Amino acid sequence: MSAQRQVARLAANLRAPAARSTVQRRLYSTENTFVRERRHVKEHAEGTTELWRKISIYAVIPALGLAAYNAYNLWNEHWDHWSHLPPLEERVEYPYQNIRSKNFPWGDGDKTLFWNTDVNYHNKDKTK
Repeated sequence: MSAQRQVARLAANLRAPAARSTVQRRLYSTENTFVRERRHVKEHAEGTTELWRKISIYAVIPALGLAAYNAYNLWNEHWDHWSHLPPLEERVEYPYQNIRSKNFPWGDGDKTLFWNTDVNYHNKDKTK
């Protein structure tokens, strides 16, 4: 028999399902350090994923709820404090407040971009 014919027969035998499954079974059945390490990494990843899922559900969500409740209470206390102050027009306006070296390019030129009429007050006549 020629060498080419022998190689062709050997290749055909290796492609047969019985031979292939035997070779694959032998390769996958070996419990070497790489396989053990990969299995350990996979188990560790599953455990860590589960831990962070539990932390997210049982710790973060209640903490966000408590923080929102605290912020709501502080907001209400802040505006309760403002209700006890005198009206904006009666407050003392000091010369270092609302310094304007030039007019703003919007509106009447006296109000900043973030002007809030409930909180900010500026009387040009009081400061001069």
